[in-house]
Amino acid sequence: MTAYLLERAWVEGRVRDTVRVEVEHGRITSVVPDATDTGVPLRGLTLPGFANTHSHAFHRALRGRTQTGRGSFWTWREQMYAVAGRLDPDTYYELAKATYAEMVAAGYTSVGEFHYLHHRPDGTPYDDPNAMGNALLAAARDAGIRITLLDTLYLSSGFGAATEGVQRRFDDRSAEAWQERVAALSALCGSAGAEGTSSVIGVAAHSVRAVPADALKVLARYVEAGVPVHVHLSEQVKENADCVAAHGVTPTRLLAEHGLLGPMTSAVHATHLTDEDIRLLGEARAFASFCPTTERDLGDGIGPARRLQAAGSALTLGSDSHAVIDAFEEMRAVELDERLATQARGHWSAAELLTAATADGHRSLGFADAGEIAVGRRADLVTIDLTSPRTAGTGRDEHTAVFAASGADVTHVLTDGKVVFEGDHGAVGRALDAVIGRLWQGKGNA
Repeated sequence: MTAYLLERAWVEGRVRDTVRVEVEHGRITSVVPDATDTGVPLRGLTLPGFANTHSHAFHRALRGRTQTGRGSFWTWREQMYAVAGRLDPDTYYELAKATYAEMVAAGYTSVGEFHYLHHRPDGTPYDDPNAMGNALLAAARDAGIRITLLDTLYLSSGFGAATEGVQRRFDDRSAEAWQERVAALSALCGSAGAEGTSSVIGVAAHSVRAVPADALKVLARYVEAGVPVHVHLSEQVKENADCVAAHGVTPTRLLAEHGLLGPMTSAVHATHLTDEDIRLLGEARAFASFCPTTERDLGDGIGPARRLQAAGSALTLGSDSHAVIDAFEEMRAVELDERLATQARGHWSAAELLTAATADGHRSLGFADAGEIAVGRRADLVTIDLTSPRTAGTGRDEHTAVFAASGADVTHVLTDGKVVFEGDHGAVGRALDAVIGRLWQGKGNA
């Protein structure tokens, strides 16, 4: 057993002083505020670990390189494809490990990896058909972060058209072949909610444009089984218009008609929704995974986060393309974007945003026993400095975390009771610089 003495900590929805937390076998066994006993001191404000509910690890290599000139999501996508064409299992492992280490240093203790980079550049499988997925699992393990690997079905370049170019790497050619590959991957990992597991296999439909309607139905059994099921939904106006032209309904209605909406479904982005879309997602109790720093980077738009929450869809947060990896920035961006859209303040409380980033995010990834500093929960503790130039004088409570702090203020991280970060942000940056530098120099072979 290890005891920690937390100077301040967010416990049961509010910040408490001098909280003694006992940890044994990766679990919290005791939480005592206003404690007088001793323990390993953690100075600052300690929060539960954050869940990054939407990640494409290889996009991290694009940061800072796609900002010249004008364009749109669709022109950015071509730049993303150029990176996707460079990776093999070894270079993917190196990039993902460095990216996950950056997440850990920003306070993330779980990640949902939306994985569709499956095959060789010409579309043929590796000798191990799950070589790329296994590289991601190994990278997460070695970086000290839990992972839900969301193996993604991708069969079309758009509403039935054949995949082309680098998209052939994503394509299993049929839903049945994809299921076989996922089954082999699942045999190696735990299931959602399993005691103590650090890796879970979930599934995803890339989008309604990339999965023909007759193939969507294969995901319904995963929804029924309570497996995490994620899907990019209505990120772009064009996607909505093309879906209505092809099927006569919105993407959300199409998912509902094929049984893809349920309490372990995550609608990623959920930006351009009709009133009926919001009702369908809320009635299904589906999660809404917003990625504000990516959505603003790509010019996607501002989604109806508050309306979705009111309808019954719990908010979660992801960093998606990793234009930014900072849970604090994602949290406050939800509120600040709503202010821009409505010209009013005060849509989300700090406590609501912390819950979205912690407990609700972990639930959506199949780790319902994480995200709270409470007895029986996984021992994920993230401590931030309260005297940095960003946090000094800001009140030392949950508002400091959400509206003042940044990932650079994280000083200490425990995941499942193990110390995985002790404040050396410089080492994380140097590793990223080396890995991404080699990738752009063309030293990786797919």
